[in-house]
Amino acid sequence: MREFARLFAELDETTATNRKLDALQAYFSRAAPDNAAWAVYFLAGGKPRQAVPTKLLREVAIEYAQLDDWLFEECYQAVGDLAETIAHILPPPARHGDTGLAEWMQERIGPLRGADPAAIRAALFGFWNELDTRERFLLTKLIGGGFRVGVSRLLVTRALSNIAAVDSKLIAQRLMGWTDGSVRPTAAGFLQLIAARSDDEHRLRGGQPYPFFLAHQLQGEPAALGELAGWQVEWKYDGIRAQLVRRGGQNYLWSRGEDLITERFPELAALRLPEGTVIDGEVLIWHDGAPAPFADLQKRIGRKTLSARLLADLPAVLVAYDLLEEGGVDLRAVPQHQRRTLLEALVRDAGQERLKLSPLVEAPGWDDLAQMRAESRARGVEGMMVKAKDAQYGVGRTKNVGTWWKWKIDPYTIDAVLIYAQAGHGRRASLYTDYTFAVWDAEEDGARKLVPFAKAYSGLTDAEIALVDSAIRKSTVEKFGPVRSVRPTMVFEIGFEGIALSSRHKAGIAVRFPRILRKRDDKTIDDADTLDTLRGLLAAASA
Repeated sequence: MREFARLFAELDETTATNRKLDALQAYFSRAAPDNAAWAVYFLAGGKPRQAVPTKLLREVAIEYAQLDDWLFEECYQAVGDLAETIAHILPPPARHGDTGLAEWMQERIGPLRGADPAAIRAALFGFWNELDTRERFLLTKLIGGGFRVGVSRLLVTRALSNIAAVDSKLIAQRLMGWTDGSVRPTAAGFLQLIAARSDDEHRLRGGQPYPFFLAHQLQGEPAALGELAGWQVEWKYDGIRAQLVRRGGQNYLWSRGEDLITERFPELAALRLPEGTVIDGEVLIWHDGAPAPFADLQKRIGRKTLSARLLADLPAVLVAYDLLEEGGVDLRAVPQHQRRTLLEALVRDAGQERLKLSPLVEAPGWDDLAQMRAESRARGVEGMMVKAKDAQYGVGRTKNVGTWWKWKIDPYTIDAVLIYAQAGHGRRASLYTDYTFAVWDAEEDGARKLVPFAKAYSGLTDAEIALVDSAIRKSTVEKFGPVRSVRPTMVFEIGFEGIALSSRHKAGIAVRFPRILRKRDDKTIDDADTLDTLRGLLAAASA
């Protein structure tokens, strides 16, 4: 635990890529394989399951520190993070333990889940009595399920590649599925992750997917890409990016986030495909020959139990746009246009309603495509994908084997008022970076009130965040735990990709992927948009 806590602190305290890389390499060079396996799980994006409820953690910490509730609350308000508050208010430990990360996760933290509160209290008292401040902070993050770390998966891949002297693309491929919470990280798994390339590499993959090839955002005019004849154009669907893997007589459906989602889509798990097939595509709900809004797909994602009625009302399909493996042969080095030909044949021969071929968008020139792209929302898509016909299927967002571009339509935009703020995490734990925005709505007496409709935390620079943070502290009206209610003074332009009705939101409307586009210093709060404006966008999207 001590070594991983030191690594966590080093990663959290710097934004310099080289310093993060050095810290990762130093850790993996000396860590025991079982501890390194768990570290890879967390650093690559794996999430710990909450072992102890937050309320109980707080109560036990207050008892251990012998503080009054009000004093703990004051400390929490000053710090803004529960784990950091607990780490600082506890008395010094009586001894220093040397238990490794793997043993902590499997034999100490794991058994706390569902345990009696008295047993949890006794365990926490013992844990805290052998950990320093930094280790206590990490422990609370792991126990509470709130672990986050400021390091990219790509950097973890580079670090492992460097210490193992193994091609980073191979490391990235082996890492696929590592964050699937149903599989426990092991020493053997870590040693296999960093082992030299094997002749049995492909056989060892089992049901694992390939690393996803990601597209770049097309910012300028597409004509700058050259002749249209060198490019393959498709619609960009708004669903779940996924790979459907057929190996060992079984189908595996993996999301881009490396979640194994096969059980959520039984109609896709039942697709009949040749052995050794991997298809890249988009999971969508399909109605009347067209993709349904993402909100319909969310209804499937959020359900633990899939009734026959739900499956009938919200039928899922896989729109296939690439073929990565055929007959057990890796096709990723084959040019895009050849993979497309093979994919067309596969989908045609499969002849199954739930497997659809992503249609090519044909046009004489870029200007004609631009006119068709303007109809994207009416077609239920986000724009177009533009793929080099000679491109291989790369790893991540790269251009070294050819390029995919996403030519998206402009986002919806709304001018909204900041009404609530909450502190961020990690190095931003002392800054208010998570915001709730509202629009105006008219009451029966003609007065106007602000109605919250979206939360956003991305889009501002560090300098802009500092200015907003200062303004929030000066205009705070009330405090609700970590949340501050602020006097409405600031207007922001908010962008989002989709909009739908929602009974769970006060505004009755939910937006997809909200983010801050800019702070509108040229507008007062009276100039902000209204709920009717949002309803108008919803009506246009539903037309």
